[in-house]
Amino acid sequence: MDKWVVGGLGDTSGMTIPIGAHVPQEDPLEEARARHTTVVQFFLGSPQSYQGPVVAYAAGPAALAADAAAAGIDLYVHAPYIVNVATTNNRIRIPSRKLLQQHMDAAAAIGAKGLIVHGGHLDKGVDPATGYDNWRKAIEATDLRIPLLLENTAGGDNAMARHMDRIAGVWDAIAGAAGGDQVGFCLDTCHAWAGGIALDSAVEKIRGITGRIDLVHANDSRDGFGSGADRHTNFGAGQIDQAGFVDLVRAAGAPVICETPGGPAEHLADFGWLRERL
Repeated sequence: MDKWVVGGLGDTSGMTIPIGAHVPQEDPLEEARARHTTVVQFFLGSPQSYQGPVVAYAAGPAALAADAAAAGIDLYVHAPYIVNVATTNNRIRIPSRKLLQQHMDAAAAIGAKGLIVHGGHLDKGVDPATGYDNWRKAIEATDLRIPLLLENTAGGDNAMARHMDRIAGVWDAIAGAAGGDQVGFCLDTCHAWAGGIALDSAVEKIRGITGRIDLVHANDSRDGFGSGADRHTNFGAGQIDQAGFVDLVRAAGAPVICETPGGPAEHLADFGWLRERL
């Protein structure tokens, strides 16, 4: 199975951590086996739809949970991109809360280790404090049956999780919410790079805000630093500084999900690229 051993940085020294990938949802266990890994991430349904989650595994959610446990494969679910619980627009915020709960329930039913969600955004001119409080309300309104992992995002001047000050504001609001102890953090390397977060200090700063990093989305970027463009590419094929990328992954010491293009062959090449440098 694809794992690497962290060494030389922080409290994570000596830990064995898996490297996996975002995969199609129909049979995530077979996708994991094809990549020789013990961790995969996938959507439950369309990432751009309010229609609600769909478990495509032929034997159903309970069987997927049991089969994954028997195989020793950890499952992560990514919530739809359209979820935006921070906005003041009721026609988006209210359906987003409903969709978040639906995906939380579905992810719990398949035994997922976490549900990843983006921070959302506000309309221009809206006080960020309103978005922070909407996040607090969303956490308190959601039955967090498994960890909810907030992910930093790449673009948008009014994004709630692009810049460090906004991430801190959201996190402070979450920390004061009932159920806030069930919220963790997912650090995306492409999003950090494109969002203008220096990779050499990203782990230290995020941990300084959240106290934790639960998952890393490891992606190279097709675009330059601070571009705001969320366009992933395979390791070593983009514009992210390679040494900084590897150092970040090592320092984070969390399970790694590659959201890079391609299928098993391309993902195995990415795994090998990263292992060689770690």
